[in-house]
Amino acid sequence: MNIVADENIPLVNEFFGALGNVQTLPGRQINARDVADADILLVRSVTQVDQALLHNSAVRFVGSCTAGMDHVDTDFLDRNNITWASAPGCNAEAVVQYALTAMARLKPKWMTMTIGIIGCGNVGGRLYHRLRQLGVTCYCYDPFLTDSDCSDLVSLEHLLACADIISCHAPLTTTGDFPTYHLLSAREFKQLKPHVLLINCGRGAVINNSDLLTFLQTHNDVSVALDVWENEPDINLALLRLVDIATPHIAGYSVEGKRNGTAMVAAALGDFLNIDEREIDRLNAIIPCEYQPLNAPAFTGEQTYSDRLNTLLLTVYDLGVDDSAMRAIVESQNTRYFFDQLRKSYPARRDYSYYQCKNRLQKKPLSEWLAALAFNI
Repeated sequence: MNIVADENIPLVNEFFGALGNVQTLPGRQINARDVADADILLVRSVTQVDQALLHNSAVRFVGSCTAGMDHVDTDFLDRNNITWASAPGCNAEAVVQYALTAMARLKPKWMTMTIGIIGCGNVGGRLYHRLRQLGVTCYCYDPFLTDSDCSDLVSLEHLLACADIISCHAPLTTTGDFPTYHLLSAREFKQLKPHVLLINCGRGAVINNSDLLTFLQTHNDVSVALDVWENEPDINLALLRLVDIATPHIAGYSVEGKRNGTAMVAAALGDFLNIDEREIDRLNAIIPCEYQPLNAPAFTGEQTYSDRLNTLLLTVYDLGVDDSAMRAIVESQNTRYFFDQLRKSYPARRDYSYYQCKNRLQKKPLSEWLAALAFNI
């Protein structure tokens, strides 16, 4: 069996090597010649999987080790009896971590603010429940949910007018009753509250980047954290200069998130190949359960609980490091290459579940907040 895989899929040989010959390639460079004789294609979000890639190939299974699927033409796959699988929710914890850290860094009083969430699926829904557990006021916009799914559903217009912080987690769609392509454009930006924080760690084209650039040029009170961009990796460098946090589509790039994606696609491929469930369990056992003490600074009596929580969030993951690395792209002679290299060489980052907190941190309200964030106390 011939397997072609994105070289950035973690543990790809450990999970799939026993099934056949695994050839790993840069995901953005995988082309029709590479997959012509492949039986299995394993990708991440940078490979466009469509008729142009797979026409006349031998591929019978496509697995995307990512939550999103807008890079895969599933209609084409279905028409040609090619089985496909993805990993919805695999990196949800990592993206929630990113959003909370952006809030802690740019809006330290975020717990007293109203937070709007656009798209309440695997990621947005998880962020919503975390925030509600922390007692934060939330509004959600998701036209595919009902009040029985979420009691804080509002219209997009209401959310834009009321939220102090807006976090976008909508998938990218261009068809249907509620397409999300350019969901936020010039019209919507005019409805934002002053001093709002806008976070996008879903899909770049949900926000019209050109309109956002124009808006920020005349509204310097607005804060923006962008992890995803239109036309990646050919991003808008003028927009990068104006946003407060810029990162190269790595919000979900935790060690656990990427491993989960590989494991979920391996399980789906196991079903496709009728592999014994015990073998799938063995494959999943490759992902170890690891914990490490969290070396947070000692707190003082003057710090509020929210201050302490912000300290913990930024101790676990400080977005400033990723932002600084991203800004060097402005000096690069090859934006595409630099953007992809940042992703390829991204250092290990761990989910909250990786850490244990020392007893000295266990002031009762704080421990409740940490439990809501999936710390092991």
